[in-house]
Amino acid sequence: MNKDQIINEIMNSPSKKVKLAAVDLDGVLRGKYIHLDKFKSAIEGGFGFCDVVFGWDVNDLCYENNEGMVTGWHTGYPDAPCDIDFSTFRKVPWDSDVPFFLVDFTGEKTRDLCPRTILKKTKAKANSMGFDPFFSAEFEWFNFRENMEELNDRDFRNPNPVDRGMFGYSILRANENKEYLNELFDQMSDFNVPIEGIHTETGPGVYEAAILYSDIVEAADRATLFKSGAKELGRDYGIIPTFMAKWNEKLPGSSGHIHQSLWRDGKNVFFGGDIKYSETMKHYMAGILHCLPELLPMYAPTINSYKRLVEGMWAPTTLTWGEDNRTCALRAIPGSPKSSRIEMRVTGADINPYLAMSACLASGLYGIENELELPTETKGNGYEDFSNGTLPKTLQEASNKMKSSKIARSFFGDHFVDHFCFTREWEWKQYMKAVTNWELKRYFEII
Repeated sequence: MNKDQIINEIMNSPSKKVKLAAVDLDGVLRGKYIHLDKFKSAIEGGFGFCDVVFGWDVNDLCYENNEGMVTGWHTGYPDAPCDIDFSTFRKVPWDSDVPFFLVDFTGEKTRDLCPRTILKKTKAKANSMGFDPFFSAEFEWFNFRENMEELNDRDFRNPNPVDRGMFGYSILRANENKEYLNELFDQMSDFNVPIEGIHTETGPGVYEAAILYSDIVEAADRATLFKSGAKELGRDYGIIPTFMAKWNEKLPGSSGHIHQSLWRDGKNVFFGGDIKYSETMKHYMAGILHCLPELLPMYAPTINSYKRLVEGMWAPTTLTWGEDNRTCALRAIPGSPKSSRIEMRVTGADINPYLAMSACLASGLYGIENELELPTETKGNGYEDFSNGTLPKTLQEASNKMKSSKIARSFFGDHFVDHFCFTREWEWKQYMKAVTNWELKRYFEII
């Protein structure tokens, strides 16, 4: 439907409200319901959304010592102008079919920080080079038979998984929670977040869902809405999902792999035919590997992200690529003219999909523009191949590298890099202040 048709449908629907949501730098949906009268006025002139979403962290703690930042106590946290993106129109099937839209920040100070706008600009660069980027995300996430009140009371200790043991690709385990999984599959489809497949992964209570590929902005929308929707639907079944990258040191982490390809005139330019990989695909992969260490906070944005990136746990630690090799940062998949693609395996389930996909695409285009040479393919164990370097080990190390990166600034601008790196440094400082249960058990008695 076009904009006028969408507006007409909403105005003639039984719903008296509309649900709007913006995406913050952590990939969290921040939204509200508005009355139809408010929606009418927003159609013509936009509306205001408090810019605190760029001035606080993932737990709503306002950043301190941020006088140079876009917002804070020094600005009074005003409303920032936003526009409704009518192409994102959906109805929320588990919320009485309330009309739903994503919105973009359009103000002078906030538009350069808006994750959706950043991705749209990166896509426009690809389009100017004659490419149409098609992406998709697949998520692993753990599920617990819990409620948030009790979890909070226990300080999130010993959550109860929906099943026990290690049983990947299990029809039996999936059937144990079939009501939740069937509802997730069907309701997401009705929400225009089509799922290609769901299966159990290795670990207690862990599932993996692959979302159907699409245009890159739509792919990021779908990925973000899937995470939020899974949490909303889970609570109807007494299930708390988590998209943390690593909730238990003894178990594999939760990935958020990004599949990607470039198309031109309806053809996949990554397809190489008899030579497997096109030159475009090689340059694209070279660009991602070249830029990866300087953009890692956009792929691994939390303290917890780096506890997933350890050897032997199905997450890469080296700057490597290989054909259908799941130990490498990039898994090259030389399939058919339709399916040839790259899988980015560094990313975890905790990504902001807009920023992670922006980093992939910008880096790949950089490799194409500069005709970067692809390093030698890794055969066998990528954890043992140090020929092209390794990833930064902590969020602090990665943020410092990005902050001083000319490449990052050339892709996304000084304003975004300074603000985003400040938020990651803040995350590190909060972590360093915390006294953990590990420290208490290790030092309380014996030191």
